Amino acid sequence: MRIAITREVSSSIGQCELTHLSRQDIDVDLARSQHAQYEHRLIDLGCKLRRLSEESNLPDSVFVEDTAIVLGDVAVITRPGAILRRNETQSVAEVLKEYRTIHQIVDPGTLDGGDVLHVGRTLYVGNSIRSNIPGIKQLLEFVTPYGYKVEVVKVDGCLHLKSAVTLVGDETLLINRSWVDANSFDARDFIDIDPSEPYAANALLIGEELVYPTNYPLTRLRLENKGIGVRVVDVSELQKAEGALTCCSLIFEEEGQV
Repeated sequence: MRIAITREVSSSIGQCELTHLSRQDIDVDLARSQHAQYEHRLIDLGCKLRRLSEESNLPDSVFVEDTAIVLGDVAVITRPGAILRRNETQSVAEVLKEYRTIHQIVDPGTLDGGDVLHVGRTLYVGNSIRSNIPGIKQLLEFVTPYGYKVEVVKVDGCLHLKSAVTLVGDETLLINRSWVDANSFDARDFIDIDPSEPYAANALLIGEELVYPTNYPLTRLRLENKGIGVRVVDVSELQKAEGALTCCSLIFEEEGQV
């Protein structure tokens, strides 16, 4: 069984942390409607939903991906780079304790889950404004005994590594080369985003199914021309909060394996 942890959109999402985007009004009701459709898509693709209740005082808390990295038999609870997001991790850790052995990133380390791209036995970790070298070194110490290796990737121009690159198929990466160097990755194939859609590199691969935003049609066409079918979902209100598809869930197999 595949588990998907999600969290209700906060009523305070309009006060979210922003780094690269200008603040826009966010329609909370529309954001919640879009998030519900996203959750239904996860269920359609075979996920069992573990939905956490709203945290009204934590504007970014819908973006649960940043709170943890979940692997085979271990989970690492992060220490988000944005100070105001650090209270988001506790409730996620309580759920993950049911499924995995837990480790915790501690001061002076910072690490956001959005900076960790899991490909096979390799974790590519973005050295971004949210994830620092002490945090990455702690992650390395936690996962090495389980047979994983960690590769540090420099990120420029975007919030997280997975804003710039995500896995969209077997050893195939969707990438914005303006924000990350393709030579940092060992991949069989790269699909470049359309240059007019700089935020189009974030896609959510669930098994062999790819979930993709509705508002990047040119990059979607590139995916389809490569033979990759996509399931579209509208997350435009959540994107105003500098979020993306992968940000809104933590997806893992219920029965862990090394």
